[in-house]
Amino acid sequence: MLEFTIENELRAQGFTAICGVDEAGRGPLCGPVVAAACILPEGYIPEGINDSKKLTEKKREKLFDIICENAVAYCIAEASVEEIDRLNILEADLLAMRRAIEGLSLKADYALIDGNIARDFQVPAKAVIHGDAISPSIAAASILAKVTRDRLCLELDREYPQYGIAKHKGYGTKMHMDALRQYGPSPIHRKQFIRFLEKE
Repeated sequence: MLEFTIENELRAQGFTAICGVDEAGRGPLCGPVVAAACILPEGYIPEGINDSKKLTEKKREKLFDIICENAVAYCIAEASVEEIDRLNILEADLLAMRRAIEGLSLKADYALIDGNIARDFQVPAKAVIHGDAISPSIAAASILAKVTRDRLCLELDREYPQYGIAKHKGYGTKMHMDALRQYGPSPIHRKQFIRFLEKE
């Protein structure tokens, strides 16, 4: 059930600009990881909002526009394939989240981070496990990140059509693995994620 329970507790402590933060694209073999930070108006829960993974693509696209129109502030940022390879996916993930928070037009004074790690952020932060199913702020960020990365995958598919990225969004499906074996990796593939090719 999505309720502002956590946000309201923080408001009672004096915080006024609480952003939800989530990422998309941690598991795929290619492309950047995308993060979003979102501050919703106090008490405003967009109708139909939920964890992005539980929504249809059509519903996510519709909610993306609603969230962008109604949010007090939002920012979508990413960490590149090169940064993922250099830092590792967790550190790149956190980097993208920090960039999203920094990019907000209204400076956040607290961040709710989906997951179990919240460290080295510019503002006080709390990790919320399954936060996108609990906090409307995190759920909104989850939708912004997911829709943005899915759209990015369509662009990558046009650039590298041989891998079928539009279908699997970069995940390690049989189709994707077979294409990697046939064509080899492209510049958008994460070297850390495709080491299995070296062993074959």
